[in-house]
Amino acid sequence: MFFEDRKDAGERMVAMLEEYRQAADTLVLGLPRGGVAVAFEVAARLKLPMDVWVTRKIGAPFNPELAIGSVDSDGNLLLDEDTARLYEVSDRYIREEVEAQKEEIKRRYKEYRGVESAPDVSGKTVLVVDDGVATGYTMMAALQSVRAGGAATVVCVIPVAPPRVMRKLDQLSDRVVCFSTPSYFGAVGEFYRNFDQVSDKGVIEYIKQARESF
Repeated sequence: MFFEDRKDAGERMVAMLEEYRQAADTLVLGLPRGGVAVAFEVAARLKLPMDVWVTRKIGAPFNPELAIGSVDSDGNLLLDEDTARLYEVSDRYIREEVEAQKEEIKRRYKEYRGVESAPDVSGKTVLVVDDGVATGYTMMAALQSVRAGGAATVVCVIPVAPPRVMRKLDQLSDRVVCFSTPSYFGAVGEFYRNFDQVSDKGVIEYIKQARESF
């Protein structure tokens, strides 16, 4: 157990990010839904603007919680080909999931931001924040798409991650800031005392507070 809750996780990450305090052209992006709660604490304490960045996991057909890949708002697919091949996931299933998740991304942007598009990251230093990663595919898609959006510097910010995914995250970002990389890793929630689900309403409230306060 490392964190009391996501607020605590965000507060602890701040000490590792002091160089970005009030930095010009710097933006904090939270991955919904839990990552937005962590991002809010980071942005509030570093006095930086905050927004949301949406990517979606592609789950296996027999187990939606098992990630075989991820997709961004432009439909760019990041696929774990070995896992997809191992479980004989069809190309048709993957295509259909990509389209379905693209629509879900648009829906979420509309609900969270009021428009069906991502925030402008061109030329900015971007801190991409989640509450932790397990397979890492959602974060990897986010890092890849933020880079494609023209960000000048991409920083991956995560409270906890398994060592096996750190190399992949490092390849897709300019820097990875991680509080802990425990050798035993089951699920992100195991490292929080309180890991209640963040609702869409909660995400909207975080974004609203950020826009009004910093």
